[in-house]
Amino acid sequence: MQLIEGEKDQILAIVGEVLKNSPKQREDLIPLLQKVQAKLGYLPALAMEKIADGLNIPAADVYGLATFYNQFRLNPPGKHQVKVCLGTACYMVGGDITLESFERRMEIKEGETSPDRLYSLERVACVGCCTMAPVAVVDEEVEGKVTPTRVDGIMLALQDEEKKNEKELKSNQEEGEDA
Repeated sequence: MQLIEGEKDQILAIVGEVLKNSPKQREDLIPLLQKVQAKLGYLPALAMEKIADGLNIPAADVYGLATFYNQFRLNPPGKHQVKVCLGTACYMVGGDITLESFERRMEIKEGETSPDRLYSLERVACVGCCTMAPVAVVDEEVEGKVTPTRVDGIMLALQDEEKKNEKELKSNQEEGEDA
């Protein structure tokens, strides 16, 4: 995923700060990755490379560990995060179809973030709402009985929210220019 403007400097500053304030032994790799991810929301390749340099270990070892544990994200989270349940109950009533519908609407695959960083899509094992299957969690809000038609409605609502936010931002900027 391409870095956005200013992100490279932010990554370097955060990794530098974490390395400066932490032990630099190979066994400290997981806690270092956790700290960086807590600050950035994910582990970009540049951060993993700088951590490898700081610990004097191969970057491939850092990448290997980050991809082994599912606690680590290699893609930035989207502004709107969608998690589709594929636990047994959800899967049995069309959770896989729900996931495919989100993939088509967002034009990304599960585990990815849209290039504009508006949306990210994940699969989860179970959200504990089996009676509402199939379930998706959209920005921490549980959505039940999610059919392809409901996916369209959810996505339209998110797009409308973004348009409203853009309009408000533009209005606020114009007010600031008039002052």
